[in-house]
Amino acid sequence: MDLLGSSVPVFIGLTLILMGAAAFMAGRSIAYQWRPFWLVAPAAFGLALADRFLTYALFNGPLLHPPGLLLQFVILLLFAALGWRLTRVAKLCGQYPWRYARSGPWSYQRLQDD
Repeated sequence: MDLLGSSVPVFIGLTLILMGAAAFMAGRSIAYQWRPFWLVAPAAFGLALADRFLTYALFNGPLLHPPGLLLQFVILLLFAALGWRLTRVAKLCGQYPWRYARSGPWSYQRLQDD
């Protein structure tokens, strides 16, 4: 409770499931528009603030809880970064198939020039 700022079920349901899906989709949206990776951090921070507010408004958790906000930000940043990377690799290999090939779900390799 002290680190999360809410109960464990609220943290799992709100942060991991609901806001995690929103962060993943935000990362996908940023990558789909060919935006740089650093834009993922402000999006994740905004979602962490929204998550903190929803915890306060719906479940009577503390609004100003820095450890909880930091933990939520880090988790949502990971979800958003995963969405960004998966989408960037898919777009890069799909748009330039003569130049790049997938070498895994979140990695690619550059094809050799002949």
